[in-house]
Amino acid sequence: MEIKPEIAERILKLEEKFRNSGQDMGSYLDGLLYDRYLSYWDYVSLDTLLSLQKTNTHFPDEKIFITYHQITELYFKLIIHEQKQIIARENLSVSFFTEKLTRINRYIRILIDSFDVMIKGMEREQFLKFRMALLPASGFQSAQFRMIEFYSTPMHNLVSADIRENFSEANSLEELYEEIYWKKGGIDLETGEKTLTLKQFEFRYTPRFLRIANEVKNKTIWHRYLGLNEEERNNKELIRALRTLDVNVNVNWLLMHMGAAYRYLSKNKETIKATGGTNWKQFLPPGFQKISFFPGIWSAEEHTEWGKQWVNHRFNTEKQTNEN
Repeated sequence: MEIKPEIAERILKLEEKFRNSGQDMGSYLDGLLYDRYLSYWDYVSLDTLLSLQKTNTHFPDEKIFITYHQITELYFKLIIHEQKQIIARENLSVSFFTEKLTRINRYIRILIDSFDVMIKGMEREQFLKFRMALLPASGFQSAQFRMIEFYSTPMHNLVSADIRENFSEANSLEELYEEIYWKKGGIDLETGEKTLTLKQFEFRYTPRFLRIANEVKNKTIWHRYLGLNEEERNNKELIRALRTLDVNVNVNWLLMHMGAAYRYLSKNKETIKATGGTNWKQFLPPGFQKISFFPGIWSAEEHTEWGKQWVNHRFNTEKQTNEN
């Protein structure tokens, strides 16, 4: 059988590659000969993936609840994948930076748009029953979302809003971590004690969080932006991508959670505690925490009104949609 020139050329290149690495090309060719064809279901581990939706109750809508949260965590993984590339890039160009931020914003937009699955896609009575079998687990315990925050901005930007001005990057990471905003969401308002949800979360992830914070010290997404030259920092597309990311994560994502919380946990002026006991009314509103990953690209007025203009815009849009 005659070997085509292009095939022969590839064989020679493979032979050179394996010779330089000290490997035997013949063994690799035997592996190709004996290997089975790759199927889609094996490549994505489909059977394993579809076996992971293990519910704790017999209520049908719990399947929706757990599946949606697993999908969300996979998107968080993709966001972190893009963030790490920005942080690790040695010669960071505006085009590379903007493209990665655009990908991140695409993932977050998909999550925000899909949140109707949580707000409208389950029966309230089923949720209020099956949630009791999930205690003290809570979406509050999403470690990947906290990692997204650590990769995005220095930790002093994540300190609770009411004391943030007292802290800076001069403080140790351990000091800043103790005052991080989301810990207040895990405090029982009646007793002032940490909920089991928060205690579990801190025990499981504090060493990892502090390790990540040390790894990205002076190298977060915000630091990488500040490290660009003036012309690059003034790039309109890059600034737009950063602003979009800030709003998507720290305003719109929270507003969608608030919509779900009000749907399931508020009725007849009575507020039901969130799963795990988190005080969501004090924790979720973006105007309360005023978290911004990239504070330098916003005006003082925008910081003061943080979240409010988007709340009004969303309310008016939904009102018009309902009226039509």
